[in-house]
Amino acid sequence: MMEGGSLWPIIATLAAQGAPGADVPPPPADPAVAADDAAADPTTAQLPSEEPTPPPPPVEWKETVGDDLITRIIEGRRRPGYRPDLPDPLSQDNEGALRPPPPQAFPGIEDQLPIPDRWRLIETLGVVKERWFDPYNQNTLKGDRPIDRAKVPWLPIEGDDWFFALNAVSDSVLEPRTFPIPVGIQYPERPGSTDVFGRPESLVASQTFIVGAALIKGNTTYKPPDVEYRLTLAFNMNYVEVPERRILFVEPSKGRTRFDHFLGVQEAFIDYHLQNTSDRYDFDSVRVGIQPFQADFRGFLFQDSQLAYRLFGNRDNNRIQYNLAAIWRLEKDTNSGLNDLTQSPRRDWILHANLYRQDFPFVGLTSEISATWNINREANRVQIDDNGFPVRPALIGNLQGRDYDAIYFGYGVDGRIGRINVTAMGYAALGSDRDNVFTGRKADIRAWFGAAELSYDYDWMRFRLSGLYASGDKDPFDDKQTGFDAIFENPIFAGADTSYWIRQAVPFIGGGRAIGLTGRNGVLNSLRSSKEEGQSNFVNPGTLLLGAGADFDLSPQFRLSGNANHLWFDDTKVLQVLRSEGSIPKAIGWDLSLAAIWRPKATQNIVGRLSTAVLLPGAGFKDLFENQRRDKAYVSVLANMILSF
Repeated sequence: MMEGGSLWPIIATLAAQGAPGADVPPPPADPAVAADDAAADPTTAQLPSEEPTPPPPPVEWKETVGDDLITRIIEGRRRPGYRPDLPDPLSQDNEGALRPPPPQAFPGIEDQLPIPDRWRLIETLGVVKERWFDPYNQNTLKGDRPIDRAKVPWLPIEGDDWFFALNAVSDSVLEPRTFPIPVGIQYPERPGSTDVFGRPESLVASQTFIVGAALIKGNTTYKPPDVEYRLTLAFNMNYVEVPERRILFVEPSKGRTRFDHFLGVQEAFIDYHLQNTSDRYDFDSVRVGIQPFQADFRGFLFQDSQLAYRLFGNRDNNRIQYNLAAIWRLEKDTNSGLNDLTQSPRRDWILHANLYRQDFPFVGLTSEISATWNINREANRVQIDDNGFPVRPALIGNLQGRDYDAIYFGYGVDGRIGRINVTAMGYAALGSDRDNVFTGRKADIRAWFGAAELSYDYDWMRFRLSGLYASGDKDPFDDKQTGFDAIFENPIFAGADTSYWIRQAVPFIGGGRAIGLTGRNGVLNSLRSSKEEGQSNFVNPGTLLLGAGADFDLSPQFRLSGNANHLWFDDTKVLQVLRSEGSIPKAIGWDLSLAAIWRPKATQNIVGRLSTAVLLPGAGFKDLFENQRRDKAYVSVLANMILSF
């Protein structure tokens, strides 16, 4: 309401604008104003009195103007529950994006004075007072403002478009867990421990500090950087406690606890912008050095930070992206999993090419096609890990070193179809293994993989269905290897590391030594010595998974997630041969997990996570790991706190 309670000025304005009901009566006379006018005009004061003019009938607002127009004009006022009508949808005939109008379309623009840059403007206005420890507001250390060359004259840079970005992360993990643990036969921890399986309890505590710095040339808000130099170091300290000897060290005399630390180089690369290929900053760039790379949407085949040469870019207004990468794998520190530059790189190379196409085959869905060639020539190189266990060749089968070529052809999609979120990936693994681990002969690799996750969002809830299939080997003694294995998996799928089966490394006890049925942060039953230091193994029982889960965003700071997965072996023939058993059921069991994520500032700078998972063994798992205690369940608890700057 206007001052004095009158809406007539608004009505008059609407009438002047040609609003509906423009023919409105004049506003009623104010008695005080009329009296003043009469006193000022004697002629008017001497006129005989007439019958008072009745007030005009009340104006019906709906007949005068529409609700939507009133809501727009009376700023800050809106009737509770009011929802204005949406405008008619815009239609365009061209497939590309609309171009902005030329400068000539704005009259008077030539009279405007350009501002040198927005950094000094904000500083002059006093809008932001920079504090080096504040990552939420404008901060030179976070790349929000260009470097002041006067303050760092020792930096060999020219121009005013150089930025510095500093990142620091603290990752703390406390993880009590239970899983099948073998007894140290040569030196059992307890007298009379003659069973194959020991006590299952263990504890892991890990602290990782990550510090990364980047020097970037170019205003990356609008276009790719011209040059980027990046270095990231990670320092890890870890403590492990187990109930049996010869688990942490090959020498039983070293005991049941271990404290270790290591400094690794996780990023050290130069990124150079080659060219722009359109006026919308489609580009080609090259990146050389140690860099993170993920081969597919969810990390099924390869997700790691390795030494690589990578050519990448996009086309067609970013509808098409591509990667061409040549990767030379580095050795890893055994207990931290970080890159170890004190050892020579492995004789293991990866050639990878992929192409992403947005809105294909449906709008909202992105497709990826890829080809990956893993070239391994480590048959004549023996590798012992930092704890004294052989990892290459693996202590399985004939214990012979292997050379192999594995070529992966993949297709995947990620996005949505209507209200359904979709992620799916499929691989065909082809190639040859020079030394089959059971026959020592050359064998052809013919393995298959497929995984899909569908989810549906309803308000603050997301419901998920997951399915995964990795083929197993049906005959370890033929000349065909049909068990699927990845290069370096780290799947974000079916609960990820909240899941017991994905988080924990389950050792294969009996029939192999220092062999894992599954690796840490991996879903495949690959029978490898190590995901970090071992070789891929295509003679394995394969994996099947069906699962359901849900995420509940109870508030912007708190999320609750639950998952229920059931797992099977695809084929247990390999396990039967290694364990000298006539039959082993396929059922692994139920993997149930619950996780809570807390972000007190509603950002990613402080993230706390507490999760618990339980594996309820099925018939196949019980057959492999039945012990004297007859454990009915295995449990994993993960407490994690991440602080980021």
